Amino acid sequence: MYRHIYRVVKQIPAGSVATYGQVAELAGMPGGARVVGTALRALKETGSAGQVPWQRVVGKKSPGRGKISILDPVGGAMQKKLLESEGVELEASGAISLDRFGWLPPDAGRR
Repeated sequence: MYRHIYRVVKQIPAGSVATYGQVAELAGMPGGARVVGTALRALKETGSAGQVPWQRVVGKKSPGRGKISILDPVGGAMQKKLLESEGVELEASGAISLDRFGWLPPDAGRR
């Protein structure tokens, strides 16, 4: 089950983000945002975090805005640093513009 999630996350290019819910939908698990979070946490336990760009998956703050939703301050700071190094800009509030940095797969408009 997690491999479907990882396959979607690996498609998100540097400088872009997708929400947990969006990844779940694209992996064939509508409503499975929490499963995506669990799958990404499992990367740390298996030592596979370097193989999947987990930092590009964010929570949904409000329509058109994402956020870092890792509760652990160290993990959240790491995600912020990685995203900024890829060119993703966070507002002072921590919000990320999904209009500007949100990712859609190439075939999203043809469904």
